[in-house]
Amino acid sequence: MNMISARPSLEKAGLDNLLSDIRVAARRPLEERPGAVAAAIAPYLGDACLLDGKDCPSNPDRYVRHLLDEGEGYAVVALVWRPGQMSPVHSHHTWCALGVHRGTLTEHFFAPGTDAGALPRPKAAHLRAEGDTSHGPGCPDLIHRIANCCAETAVSIHVYGVPYAEFADGVNRILA
Repeated sequence: MNMISARPSLEKAGLDNLLSDIRVAARRPLEERPGAVAAAIAPYLGDACLLDGKDCPSNPDRYVRHLLDEGEGYAVVALVWRPGQMSPVHSHHTWCALGVHRGTLTEHFFAPGTDAGALPRPKAAHLRAEGDTSHGPGCPDLIHRIANCCAETAVSIHVYGVPYAEFADGVNRILA
């Protein structure tokens, strides 16, 4: 016999609350949206039960995005990073916000190349530990790379200002 509880599980309530807070933040004016969404993500980062019931496997060859929710004009994904995995050097076509849910990631920043066709030049690196957030507008000169330089798998929560079906061409502008 299956028992049905009138009260949602804590795990579901946490993810539901996160997604609800993101929905509210994603309605802010465009110039405020990335920071508001990052602030909405922050309180949930590190909650051991947040992704319970969600299948978010890793891949030995590359980091993996797992869709958590879609709203009007945005999508929420969990990214799973095995040790040594990293994104390409890129900027964004759209606004984005991210938070480190588990582990530590390194966000490398780059300056645009000085000559036409020149590759971006490294300029800074910031450790993003569990609970840290980062965000930015869609901007060709805001160039970065996210990497798991640690020995344990990391998970981050990302929100991008395009529907999930448009991720292939609508999120990253690959530069190197």
